[in-house]
Amino acid sequence: MPERFAIYYAPSPAAPLWVKAAEWLGRDPLSGRSIDGPLADTARDALFDRSVSARRYGFHATIKAPMTLAADKSRADLEVALADFAAMAEPVAIGRLQLSLIDGFLALVPARQSAELTDFAAEVVAAFEPFRAQPSAAERERRLKGGHLSARQIELMDRFGYPYVLEQFRLHMTLTDRLPEAEREAYMRAAAAHFGALAEAETMLDRLVLFHEPEPGAPFMRLGDFMLTGEAANERIRAR
Repeated sequence: MPERFAIYYAPSPAAPLWVKAAEWLGRDPLSGRSIDGPLADTARDALFDRSVSARRYGFHATIKAPMTLAADKSRADLEVALADFAAMAEPVAIGRLQLSLIDGFLALVPARQSAELTDFAAEVVAAFEPFRAQPSAAERERRLKGGHLSARQIELMDRFGYPYVLEQFRLHMTLTDRLPEAEREAYMRAAAAHFGALAEAETMLDRLVLFHEPEPGAPFMRLGDFMLTGEAANERIRAR
């Protein structure tokens, strides 16, 4: 499998939430720097073992899942399209965050996900679908392995390459891999202590962020931010 690109939401690299999340996961996907040191209420080594996948992907909320680019598309094409989309789109409120367990994974999620946020994510998924290469039959079988997807989720995966889109979308910023049931409350407490008030902060989806997996299994890197300004849409309105 060649390189992959993903369209995520992530806070500004200067935002306290991004800094604290990088400390928690032990890696900054912008610089590639590993981060060590003690954490409140948990052992660094233990958390390292419970966040292997979360650390590799980096702190983010998935909007358009990692994809191999179609043969007629390039990174430059994708960046131009992202800039154009961001110039047309307005920021969307995520709202107040909360710590939650999703199928055993610890994550930051909206306390209440609005229809506006769900609709915005659907727009991104559809807009960038032409950039996604179609998976092979073997890759599709691998994604179906385990039989945990519903019929609707399989339909969405076949259409968009990812099952958790449109009405199945739930914004979440993952902080661990799937935790053993006996450890979940302890990690919930540790995350609450680490993030403090940031775990309940009002948050705005003000950008789309391009992430890159240079080769299979490599850590994802943060390539660039595309601020949602709505400037192009406003110019069209003024020109009428």
